[in-house]
Amino acid sequence: MRQFKGKAVQLPVSDPTLLEVTELETVFSTRDAQIFAVNSVSFDLKAGEVLGVVGESGSGKSVTMMSLLGLLPSPPARIRNGSVMFSGRELLNMKDAELRKIRGGRIGFIFQDPMTSLNPVFTVGFQLMEPLRRHLGMSRGAARKRAAELLDLVGIPDPAQRLREYPHQFSGGMRQRAMIAIALACEPKLLIADEPTTALDVTIQAQILELVRGLRQKLGMAIIWITHDLGVIAGIADRVMVMYGGQIVESAPVDELFGNPRHPYTKALLATVPSIRGDRADKLSSIEGITPTLTRRPAACAFKPRCRFAFDRCGIELPRRTGLGSGHDVACFLQDGQGATSNV
Repeated sequence: MRQFKGKAVQLPVSDPTLLEVTELETVFSTRDAQIFAVNSVSFDLKAGEVLGVVGESGSGKSVTMMSLLGLLPSPPARIRNGSVMFSGRELLNMKDAELRKIRGGRIGFIFQDPMTSLNPVFTVGFQLMEPLRRHLGMSRGAARKRAAELLDLVGIPDPAQRLREYPHQFSGGMRQRAMIAIALACEPKLLIADEPTTALDVTIQAQILELVRGLRQKLGMAIIWITHDLGVIAGIADRVMVMYGGQIVESAPVDELFGNPRHPYTKALLATVPSIRGDRADKLSSIEGITPTLTRRPAACAFKPRCRFAFDRCGIELPRRTGLGSGHDVACFLQDGQGATSNV
């Protein structure tokens, strides 16, 4: 795999804001009920910054990010409120033709399931060349040459031959790497990666992480990295956003979140990470209960049924995010004097 030259540097977090999401709400309307999948989500992302997004399946991570780019089928999905500003432009009001220029060109998206994200009737080369020709205006020959370079960049051997093959001729890990190559083809300013290394073995996962770090350094690319793997977040992110019940329950710089988590859900997530220290016979920790179905718009703390620190107020009022200083905020009543704050 090719490596980017030069020493990796920590990009300044004082860069201009690239993405600003305000009070985003997404609802799915079904025959039997409405599903309130994203509820008043607000966050921002600076140029060159890496934001990690963590939470259990069903917490709203993927739906939030797909909502930004109009990637959800409508119906049943509907964005009923909010604002998404990218480089000073409102994405939610854009017409489809205008939004297509942003998708794949200035914002790349690595989808979660490589088995279904590639079109089975087109070659991998055609699908990799398409954004190069559409967004960068490359000729067929130039696009094919660049496509081969991109496959080589993500560690696929014999890239010129592989361009002629179809997705079913690729393994799951190779399809994921092809998806990564497609997302990076136009050198976007923002890369949204939804569980991008799930189908890869540990060695290839490390190579992909190194590749993304190099691209961030080379291009000043901002990244939103969605994952269940807190170890990956610790190694790649500048800031972490914890989601539960379609809401952000805690947000903090990565060192602060791992060193001083304040929300009971964040602490429960960190407790599930296996440790290489101590007695190997210790049982793995788990979070009791299941994630909420969200058939109603949250009017109280969604984590209350699973929280051992819950008290009466948690069941009748919705906690708002409270700033704790140093870019750390949390949505929990235990942080506003209604309960213990240090031993949660």
